[in-house]
Amino acid sequence: MVNPSSQHKRQQAKKFSPTPPPMDAKFQTSDDECSEVQNATTTDAISKSPEATSSSSVNVNTSLPAKNTETDFGSSILVDEKPPTENGDSGEQLSIVRPEDLIGMIRNAEKNILLLNEARIRALEDLQNIVGEKEVLQGEINILETRLAETDARIKVAAQEKIHVEVLEDQLEKLKKELAGRTATGESGHDAYEDRKQTLKEGPLLQNNVFSSLGGVQSLSEEFSSLRNENMSLKEDIQELKAELNDVMQADERVLLLEKDCSSLEAALKDLESKLVVAQADVSKLSYLQFECMDLREKLGSLQGLLDMTTKQADQAIKALQENHELRKKVDRLEESLEDAHAYRLSSEKMQQYNELMQQKIKLLEERLQRSDQEIYSNVELYQQSVKEFQDTLNSLKEGSKRAQDGPVDDMPWEFWSQLLLLMDGWLLENKISSKDAKFLREMAWKRDGRIRDAYVACRDKNEREAVSLFLRLTSSSTHPGLHIIHIAAEMAPVAKVGGLGDVVAGLCKVLQKKGHLVEIILPKYDCMQYDRIGDLRALDVAVESYFDGQLFKNKVWVGTIEGLPVYFIEPHHPANFFWRGQVYGEHDDFKRFSFFSHAALELLLQAGKKPDIIHCHDWQTAFVAPLYWDIYVHKGLDSARICFTCHNFEYQGIASASELASCGLDVHQLNRPDRMQDNSAHDRVNPVKGAIVFSNIVTTVSPTYAQEVRTPERGHGLHATLNSQSKKFVGILNGIDTDTWDPRTDAFLTVQYGAHDLQGKAENKEALKKHLKLSFAEARQPLVGCITRLVPQKGVHLIRHAIYRTLELGGQFVLLGSSPVLHIQREFESIANHFQNHPHARLILKYDEALSHAIYAASDIFIIPSIFEPCGLTQMIAMRYGSVPIVRKTGGLNDSVFDLDDDAVPPQIRNGFTFLTPDEQGVNGALERAFVYYMKNDKSWQQLVQKNMKTDFSWDTSASQYEEHYVKSVTRARARTVHT
Repeated sequence: MVNPSSQHKRQQAKKFSPTPPPMDAKFQTSDDECSEVQNATTTDAISKSPEATSSSSVNVNTSLPAKNTETDFGSSILVDEKPPTENGDSGEQLSIVRPEDLIGMIRNAEKNILLLNEARIRALEDLQNIVGEKEVLQGEINILETRLAETDARIKVAAQEKIHVEVLEDQLEKLKKELAGRTATGESGHDAYEDRKQTLKEGPLLQNNVFSSLGGVQSLSEEFSSLRNENMSLKEDIQELKAELNDVMQADERVLLLEKDCSSLEAALKDLESKLVVAQADVSKLSYLQFECMDLREKLGSLQGLLDMTTKQADQAIKALQENHELRKKVDRLEESLEDAHAYRLSSEKMQQYNELMQQKIKLLEERLQRSDQEIYSNVELYQQSVKEFQDTLNSLKEGSKRAQDGPVDDMPWEFWSQLLLLMDGWLLENKISSKDAKFLREMAWKRDGRIRDAYVACRDKNEREAVSLFLRLTSSSTHPGLHIIHIAAEMAPVAKVGGLGDVVAGLCKVLQKKGHLVEIILPKYDCMQYDRIGDLRALDVAVESYFDGQLFKNKVWVGTIEGLPVYFIEPHHPANFFWRGQVYGEHDDFKRFSFFSHAALELLLQAGKKPDIIHCHDWQTAFVAPLYWDIYVHKGLDSARICFTCHNFEYQGIASASELASCGLDVHQLNRPDRMQDNSAHDRVNPVKGAIVFSNIVTTVSPTYAQEVRTPERGHGLHATLNSQSKKFVGILNGIDTDTWDPRTDAFLTVQYGAHDLQGKAENKEALKKHLKLSFAEARQPLVGCITRLVPQKGVHLIRHAIYRTLELGGQFVLLGSSPVLHIQREFESIANHFQNHPHARLILKYDEALSHAIYAASDIFIIPSIFEPCGLTQMIAMRYGSVPIVRKTGGLNDSVFDLDDDAVPPQIRNGFTFLTPDEQGVNGALERAFVYYMKNDKSWQQLVQKNMKTDFSWDTSASQYEEHYVKSVTRARARTVHT
């Protein structure tokens, strides 16, 4: 019998149609598909007008015949117009051919290429289907052949049995004939009787054999008939399979034709690609001309803008002149109180001279409005210089007035002083100031102190609360020479430095100390500190006990000095040995380690009887100080301070389970709330940074731009909502650098010390570094690009890797210093370092080397910092301090300290490097190429840029003044609120 499954498979095979599908259906594309094709091309940035589309000379013939499979698909693409380069001079042809036509040609060519690719893919799919069906049919043929062989074998067996039956039938006939003959002749006697007897004995057996043989013959005949029928059906199936096999062979022939068509399509595609290259070359020429035209238009627009800007600046100068007149009147009133009338006359004459000079310069500005950009900028610079000179003169007059106020002032009548005394008494009776402050203010009035007179004059237009605050500032500045500021931190350079936090704590504290404030620092006593950098280190004969995990633990307190600053070191006597781990961070119990330290630091202040004005904590490691202070220590008597919290990187927040907060004595139930320390993304976890933001009086971060970025969901790391709700006390202050440590004039790590006016020393340091790293020496100018960084994703490691190769392509040299805590990044850069191990122009040093970092800053011409995000960044400031021009991405503190040389929106005097916005290879390429061109073609301008950068003030003075201003405001408000209460 025929297997039904095989018949079903044969029926499925019969459904295959050998007729190829119509090819024109594959090339007919809807408008939406065309738009998708156009969007997929590289020319999607060019806007195409309808006229350009209609005038395109590239057409696709989509009416290919369905049956003629030998048609050459390549011949269906008709290019009606030759490339412009075939008709004479290319310049003349470019003037005739419109850019819209060429753009349309390119787009149609690309669409045709895509359509040809689609046809090729469909042909390959049909080929795969045919091959698959062929394999199925071949399998069925093999099965049928096997069954046919079995049937043949059975037929042979049946034939042999048939022969045996015929032999038996012959023997039976003979027996019948012999029996009949014997009966007819009538045999008798004993022999006949014996023969008959024997016959009678054998008769039944023979009859049985005959009947059995006849039955076997009948069954064999029936089986033979069935086999014959099955054989006939098998022959019919074989005929059908042969017919299908012929169809498959015909399909193979069509496949060969399709392959020929595909090859013709490929030839046509290559032809189109060659024509496309020619067209793109022409378009590039047109693009270059268009770029030049756009550049000229931009220059014209910039010239017009500069003229408008200069006009506005002239108007501003006139307004400034009017303001200067008003200032002069105020100065006149101040000078009326001076005893020396001659000095007043001299100053008045100087002011008049300066005003005349300013008027002359304003006239010069008005006369030069139509001149070049250089003249306009020079006039603006002269104007700004004049304003600066005037401001210096005004400051000198104020200083003279201040010196005169040190003694008693006699220019006010006694009625004035009496009214002032009555005002002080009224505030005292109304409990707006304390008796101590009232006594001090009375003494100033009795002595006719000029400062209290100036304060009274300054607060005439203010409300009473602001006036009280202004007078209280006199008491705070007089009763205390400065503020008492205590920094609690996990790092401090140079003894315990991991990142920028250590530099910030050391640099800020030194400048605040120079400004007359009492500054102290509290650090953990790590076993891995550089103890040789600590002066007069000794242990105090006292043990401070602090609460943790439900019991009291003793802490040994050490004191010493670091670069002149007093520092306290806390050594916990805890069985976990919190700070004897061989490293500052990276332990599994960092949350417990630093919450213990924060609690112990506040306990030290309490038991030492200190009354600081400011407690300044840094990053999540000491963020616990803020909630501990207000929840616990204010109630114990440590209540004089205002809390300032600085977050140096919002990516690190120290989030942990809420239950761990109880170890340091804080109430988990009260603090694990959305408006306090509860993490914004998990209700069962607490966020120390969020707690510090909520509980601190001042919240800062390390640059103004970064302060804006972290208030967005993209950069806030889940804290943007909290920062926006606390925005009134949140500010960004750009970090500075320690200009004593980073000074090329005194740097002991350098081969040659140098300054802004001695750039030959920088060249000698460059030669020394090349010799040390075994880099080649080039006769021509060859820029050296430096990079010193931690190799982490935040720093843009993929862009650093690309910058290495791009620098070498541009003909420069590259030196990288840094390592990565991320294993796969470290291994990747180790592979790159091995590749460049003996390269004459590149060297990678994958470790931190303090001496080598100073040498790289001094030797490099260009310094690259392609960070994905950068809260502040110090390396760009250090690089400029050493005369290396920075290339940075516009983010965070990099955006606040580096300004592009080609940015017309920035005043020329503060442009100091090269920037890019998009964090990709194209952005790095653009900035690197502009820097290389500027270095190679503008030697004198480059030297001037280097000198300007080296003279820029990146010290902590400005930043420390901003911190000082926020400190004083917060302390003053607190004192005024206390008195009012």
